[in-house]
Amino acid sequence: MKKLLIANRGEIACRIMRGAKALGIRSVAVYSDADAEALHARVADEAVCIGGLTAAESYLDVGKIIAACKQSGADALHPGYGFLSENSGFAAAVEEAGITFVGPPPEAIRLMGDKLEAKRIAAEAGVPVIPGRPEAMESADAAAEAAADIGYPVLLKAQAGGGGRGMRIARDEAECRAGFEQAVREAEAAFADGRVFVEKYLERPRHIEVQILADGHGSAVHLGERECSIQRRYQKVIEEAPSPFVTPEMRIEMGQAAVSLAKAIGYRSAGTVEFVVDASGSFHLLEMNTRLQVEHPITEWIAGIDLVQWMLRIAAGEALDFSQEDVELKGWSMEARICAEDPERDFLPAAGRLVRWLPPAAGPALRLDAGVEEGDEASVYYDSLIAKLVVYGQDRNQAAARLAAALDNFAVEGPATNVLFLASLARHPRFVAGDLTTAFIGEEYPEGFRPGDDGNAALTQLLGAVTVMAQDRAARMTPSGWTESVLLADGEEVRLKRKWENGCVSVRFGRRIYRLESGWRPFEPIARCKVRVPNGAGLTGGEMFFVVQRDGLGVTVSHAGAKREFVYLPPRSARLKGRMAARPAHLGVTVLNAPMPGVLTQLRVEEGEEVKTGQEIGVIEAMKMENSLRSPRDGHIRQIAVSPGDNLETNQLILRYE
Repeated sequence: MKKLLIANRGEIACRIMRGAKALGIRSVAVYSDADAEALHARVADEAVCIGGLTAAESYLDVGKIIAACKQSGADALHPGYGFLSENSGFAAAVEEAGITFVGPPPEAIRLMGDKLEAKRIAAEAGVPVIPGRPEAMESADAAAEAAADIGYPVLLKAQAGGGGRGMRIARDEAECRAGFEQAVREAEAAFADGRVFVEKYLERPRHIEVQILADGHGSAVHLGERECSIQRRYQKVIEEAPSPFVTPEMRIEMGQAAVSLAKAIGYRSAGTVEFVVDASGSFHLLEMNTRLQVEHPITEWIAGIDLVQWMLRIAAGEALDFSQEDVELKGWSMEARICAEDPERDFLPAAGRLVRWLPPAAGPALRLDAGVEEGDEASVYYDSLIAKLVVYGQDRNQAAARLAAALDNFAVEGPATNVLFLASLARHPRFVAGDLTTAFIGEEYPEGFRPGDDGNAALTQLLGAVTVMAQDRAARMTPSGWTESVLLADGEEVRLKRKWENGCVSVRFGRRIYRLESGWRPFEPIARCKVRVPNGAGLTGGEMFFVVQRDGLGVTVSHAGAKREFVYLPPRSARLKGRMAARPAHLGVTVLNAPMPGVLTQLRVEEGEEVKTGQEIGVIEAMKMENSLRSPRDGHIRQIAVSPGDNLETNQLILRYE
């Protein structure tokens, strides 16, 4: 193996290139027209343009990928994850072209890609499976009949799917019928296979998966489990290894089940067997992913094994040089997925240029797998994942604390990202306690994520103190005695006193005094401070990171999943307060604009129609997911400005109300 083509993009393509380079293998990137300036195309030893904008026109085009192998002289191909990674026909075509496929045999991919066939094989191998109807549903009527037999709630699931696409929960017949149509459309768009089956939906389970490695010489081992229960719309958000729920006995039992399934299909390469686990510890097969997982770095860290390198070595014919008894899991690792999406707008996909991209520095306990650099584009055409932040600790508490601190030390400007939401999750008391289920986000954030609405007065005061520090330093005002100033927080006046002493500022709110020591310089986006907080404030103090964005007298400060906007008026500027424009009153919604860029695939209303608040207006497809567009008000539609099939930009006019 001399030259490896990576049939993928983004962070996983960059990650595979690093693994190949460590083994002395040259890398070849492929890129679409939309990715002409993408990081993976820039860092590869060679890059081949395969044209097109959408995934179907580029990374899902088998002919173009194989032609790129021949053009570049690549003798091996790694599919990464997503796209064609679990397409048995693609793996077979690669091998037929005389190119080494870095992954399992095509037949193993086919067997596990057919979710119903996978269930049958697993049952024969003694692996518990979820109850369901073992056939693809031909229609919404058939799905509703099957659901009635199984008993609600049920899960409608794409037979060729993964990553949450082509999946819908149904709790009654109406939801089943509507969900079937949506699941079929998503499955056809994502996998070119619209088959959907029905199985029992297990309420509030844990999602726990087992990593396996198998060579072509009959050896297979498992590398422990990963806890992947923190999910939204079946997309994993934070993963960790090991699981805080799994006992040593469970680990052995689940690991043996995973290895048994791998051996039953003659598996070779890295793979993951996913289980749903109830509160009693009973587990059922969810599916087997016949590829490298997004969350593979956390297993690499606790097992001390480079999975990408072993995939390459196994594909080259090497045998595993260790046995199950040699696998030793040490410490704890967590991964947070950094996505271009807006948590404050129901996690709608975001796109645009990353004007500022300042992640925390990598080190002995922190790793960043990124597919972007500052100035790069978060594309509307592909998945929203742009990076993965991975930390390591001696135990779970240390890993969680490091993850929270690292997320506080992450500044992004441009398209919206979920960094602040992840920081909130990492500090959530229930997360810290390890009380996790797949329902976690829905239960703990039922109204969505609102970083300014947590009602924590002490945290608001601390962020106000950071604002005082930032604006005083920018204005070179460091009074030595207690001086009165004013903060405007959402239009509310907050009076405070502050003084500077030996490069530190003390800020007094009533009887509470916050003391900050910082080497922060004006216009830096990250403030690293040593903080002393008053007793009874409910804050820990110590070294903290804050993201600071200044705009004249206005400052936005973020920390620990919270974000506050202030206007700071030192004494000589207090007279400006009376001239500050009040926020305009809400005059009522008169238009509906596109909340994200994407394709308007469906429009369900007409001009002149009366609509109700929450009524579905249409469907926008963005980043391979369908997003329902709903009316924000009751009203009469006066004008519709778009048509199905239109490519919409963020805030583009869709309709006007009377």
